[in-house]
Amino acid sequence: MADFDRVGYEDGHEPFTSERIVTSTADDLERAAEAALRPRRLEEFVGQLVVRDQLSLVLQAAVARGATPDHVLLSGPPGLGKTTLAMIIAAELGTSLRVTSGPAIQHAGDLAAVLSSLEEGEVLFIDEIHRLARPAEELLYVAMEDFRVDVVVGKGAGASAIPLSLPPFTVVGATTRAGLLPAPLRDRFGFTGHLDFYSAEELERVIIRSAGLLGVEIKHAAAHEISGRSRGTPRIANRLLRRVRDWAQVRGDGTMDLRAARAALEVYEVDELGLDRLDRAVLGALCTRFGGGPVGLSTLAVTVGEESETVETVAEPFLVREGLIGRTPRGRVATPAAWAHLGLTPPDPLTPRGPGAGLAQRTGSARSGGTLFDTGA
Repeated sequence: MADFDRVGYEDGHEPFTSERIVTSTADDLERAAEAALRPRRLEEFVGQLVVRDQLSLVLQAAVARGATPDHVLLSGPPGLGKTTLAMIIAAELGTSLRVTSGPAIQHAGDLAAVLSSLEEGEVLFIDEIHRLARPAEELLYVAMEDFRVDVVVGKGAGASAIPLSLPPFTVVGATTRAGLLPAPLRDRFGFTGHLDFYSAEELERVIIRSAGLLGVEIKHAAAHEISGRSRGTPRIANRLLRRVRDWAQVRGDGTMDLRAARAALEVYEVDELGLDRLDRAVLGALCTRFGGGPVGLSTLAVTVGEESETVETVAEPFLVREGLIGRTPRGRVATPAAWAHLGLTPPDPLTPRGPGAGLAQRTGSARSGGTLFDTGA
């Protein structure tokens, strides 16, 4: 692994964003792998107790009345189960699910075509709903509230709008950035649920359940180890579980025990807090090159060979949430927890900070995820 003084492109590595095992986003192959592990019913869904209880009440009441439930908005970070809950809603209602996404609907006509094909009681799931084009948003307002769309016939001065009635349906919107939703759209959702990060105990249950569905046996200690490195996200937990299974089958004896879990996660450079190479590079640069900061985002990004947006949106949220770095008006600063995690001694508060100050001193061989940190001291 590269030292902290040789990170990003400087040591010949590709950008850290490629193949990040701890990213909470998923591509098509990842979603296909997740499909077999998704719970089918609300009682099978692990975690999110408040949202699950509230949603259960909404769905049961709608089924008892024989009516379609209110529109549902699910918000929260990626990988926590918004798509899974949309599928569960359709299953609980005994109807089918139509799936689309905000970026896929760039024109009002695109949305009108989807809406006009819906059958009574169907569930329309719109992922990344905050990225809907404005004309499509305005069309969705009317469709959600009045169950109709206005089809424009003709062009120019001779154009006319013909109202088309729609059967009752339920929109389930998912967003990672609820603050970007326009108020008129947000107000049309009768139920809003926010998904929070999972506890280690909840992730253990997710991992044990997923291992059973994959047909492999996992020891409790291994499930506990994986859950602690999963960044509070079931998607990451399931991904790490599959990598531990691979290691156990190829390099171990097939047993998913604590030894296999630790060895596999060391191979994939995921340390005991769930930090990967990019995360540790950001912390290492902040501590060893800039004396703990403050340092500007763009300077920090150049140091690790990444774009500012990548550092800000990919690495920084988790580091801030774990209390490893702080954001100040003057820039990013390392917290005492960051220094401790890297095995370094924080600088004297009275000593000037800055690049090349040589303030970080080794307190011993610091190991994180099986990686020795070389401060260059």
